[in-house]
Amino acid sequence: MSEATTDGTVPGPRHEPLSLPPASASAAPEGEEVGDELTSAYWAQWDGEAARTSVWRILRRLPSISRRVLGMAYRADPRATVMVVTLQLGSALMSAFGLLASVRVLSALFTQGATSDRIHNALPSLALVAGLMAAQGVLDFGVARGQAALTPKVRRTVEQEFLRLNAHVRLEAVDDANWSDEAHKANDRGLYYMREAVPQLIQLAHAVLALIGSAGVLTVLHPVLLPLLVVSVVPQGYAAVRSARQKFLSHSRYSTLQRRIRLFTWLLLDRDSAPEVRSSTAQRALLEEHERFARRIEEEDTRLGQEEANVSLAGRTVGGLAVGATYAALGWMTATGWLPLAAGGGAFLAIRSSRGTLVSVVTAMHMAYEHALWIDDLEAHLERCRGLQPHRTGRQLPDHVKTITVTDVRYTYPEAARPALCGVSMKLTAGSTVAFVGANGSGKSTMAKLLAGLYAPTGGTIHWDEVEVGEVDAESIQAQVAMVLQDPVEWPLTALANVTIGAGTITEADPARARQAVVESGADRVIAALPQQWATPLSKRFKGGQELSGGNWSKVAVARGLYQDGCVLVLDEPTASMDARAEHAVYNAVLHGPRRPDRITVLISHRLSSVTECDRIYVFRDGRVIESGDHHTLMARRSPTGEPGEYAQMFTLQAAAYQAAMPPGTGDAARDRRPHTRPAGS
Repeated sequence: MSEATTDGTVPGPRHEPLSLPPASASAAPEGEEVGDELTSAYWAQWDGEAARTSVWRILRRLPSISRRVLGMAYRADPRATVMVVTLQLGSALMSAFGLLASVRVLSALFTQGATSDRIHNALPSLALVAGLMAAQGVLDFGVARGQAALTPKVRRTVEQEFLRLNAHVRLEAVDDANWSDEAHKANDRGLYYMREAVPQLIQLAHAVLALIGSAGVLTVLHPVLLPLLVVSVVPQGYAAVRSARQKFLSHSRYSTLQRRIRLFTWLLLDRDSAPEVRSSTAQRALLEEHERFARRIEEEDTRLGQEEANVSLAGRTVGGLAVGATYAALGWMTATGWLPLAAGGGAFLAIRSSRGTLVSVVTAMHMAYEHALWIDDLEAHLERCRGLQPHRTGRQLPDHVKTITVTDVRYTYPEAARPALCGVSMKLTAGSTVAFVGANGSGKSTMAKLLAGLYAPTGGTIHWDEVEVGEVDAESIQAQVAMVLQDPVEWPLTALANVTIGAGTITEADPARARQAVVESGADRVIAALPQQWATPLSKRFKGGQELSGGNWSKVAVARGLYQDGCVLVLDEPTASMDARAEHAVYNAVLHGPRRPDRITVLISHRLSSVTECDRIYVFRDGRVIESGDHHTLMARRSPTGEPGEYAQMFTLQAAAYQAAMPPGTGDAARDRRPHTRPAGS
């Protein structure tokens, strides 16, 4: 424990004297490989994973991956899914029958007799081959059409479910940084690969069925041909596996390298950094660092490309020897009479096509496995979201409330070391204005969010008249509480939609209510000055869009809360960005104007001059209400030792700051005309 010094201050921790920095050093940490010093990015979690696991593990997972993708597709469009599967099987059968028909053509051509007779005898088989090829083309066309209809439906179905579940999870889950990272990972990667899963599975199925068809034809021609197929494709398959693994690992390393160089690209292009980059003339230094890393990435790309070329050369060399041995065996079998010449020709065609098909199988297999890992994450996130939906009972909160009674309410944030609220009790009545004051972290905003139904108490009760909030849908509470926050959302919508979204709509409006809300908040002049007034987009992302200052956004946010027209209006530091006149106008309209007998207004503020006319003020400290009463009662409160209470001390400190800033000779009347200016140091 630190000991106080003679002047009463507490010294900080002791440090060793700071040494001189080096004359030259790296601008940022550098690992042995460029990019290794960066923390892992969520979007790179599974990159290259297929290259780091065994082929047998991939093969074992493929059936379950296929079932999941087919199940997802069937839920999106059962008819299209059945059609695609059926047509795909039909296409594979046409391919196999076409190969057998080709053998019959060869048999007719290589038989004894006159050339004209052999051609004449081969014509029926040729016609059959042509018909089968045409049928396969029609079936493949049907597969493509079915896929074109199915993939967008899968994309829409999965994305809508993802957004619906995430948009409704309880607020305490969204406050968790880990949950936020998980949601972004599921959105950026899980959704993307889920959408790609259907065409990917179709591609894999096409290649696998073609390979099975070729193997089946060889088995029909002669049982010995199947082992020959295996001998011919194993080296090619091994080379394909190695090549796929190099490709996946290359992508992983390349992504890591690109992350480092993008830091400098971002600094050179970012709008926020642009003024300082130019004022400090840092362009040259940043460009030189960018080029230094670009050269290292160039060298890494060259090395990776050369490694892949080496693997390809080795695979082709060994594969060529294996194919040569296979064709030699075919020739010997044909020459010795083990295999008819036509069957040998058919076997040659089957083996040749199988080698190319195997490469497609290996690549699609690795991609399916790696992408399935992202889909696993997405499904786990969706399942977690299902368990974090708002409390629903099917019962709605009444549209009006006379009294909200808070009794011994406690709340602890997930994974927090200490509770945010510890036994808070209060009573709020319709037609009254209430203030929550206290230091940062004292529990003011947490209490407001409990009143709004954004959090559920971990202890105690909140009653709206006779209804306990746990007995009704949480979203019915949220619909009755309008919250105006210090940092409002700057919706990239029209000015009108920015007001009406407070009532849950962006396409419909109550014109009279909207105008009244903007007039009371002071946003009427802001909107009147816009080029298209109500129809002006409040975002530079749109042509003709406008940007508002922080103070003007606050006025629009207050109008949004007023338009919602809820039973409870919560103003959480709503005027922090406004100038003194605008702030005074808002408080005069919302707090000091005519009272609405059916509304409870709750003001959360650090500026105590704004709460003096509230009917009741609750003073929070360390999650507890330590004082309550109106302004005059709290200013008169004294402790047993005669010291002023917490509220009186805070108010006196702020008032002293006002008085210290006033020029000599300025009277009380002048100070009274500036009730809402920001005190120094507030």
